[in-house]
Amino acid sequence: MKSAGLCWKCKCEVWLPNELHDAAHRSPEISFFCSYGHAAHFAAGETEEQKLRRDRDRLQQRLAEKDDEISRQRGLREATERQLSATKVVVTRIKNRVGRGVCPCCNRSFGDLHRHMTTKHPDFIEQPAEAAE
Repeated sequence: MKSAGLCWKCKCEVWLPNELHDAAHRSPEISFFCSYGHAAHFAAGETEEQKLRRDRDRLQQRLAEKDDEISRQRGLREATERQLSATKVVVTRIKNRVGRGVCPCCNRSFGDLHRHMTTKHPDFIEQPAEAAE
């Protein structure tokens, strides 16, 4: 015996033999009766409950996709911030070397460059990297 659910009219539970239950599910034309004689049949297509479940599942899937996109964007932002921080460190290091008269390409020291930087641009080394941008 399988439960066919509750009667639509009196709300009593309806039990059907397995064969009748399966046949009634396959064909909406097969009717069955509750204990009080109210006729019923299984509706063709989706029930309201099935539609609501489908909509709920679809919304949960969309929410999960949005969460994944947020996580992906957060990861991209953090990677970009790390890259920006590393670039600022490199710029500061090069500015400090040039300010002390060291060529950034060949690592040779030039007294004239050092003298020029200390006399004409004394605040060049102290400037934060953002001001040079």
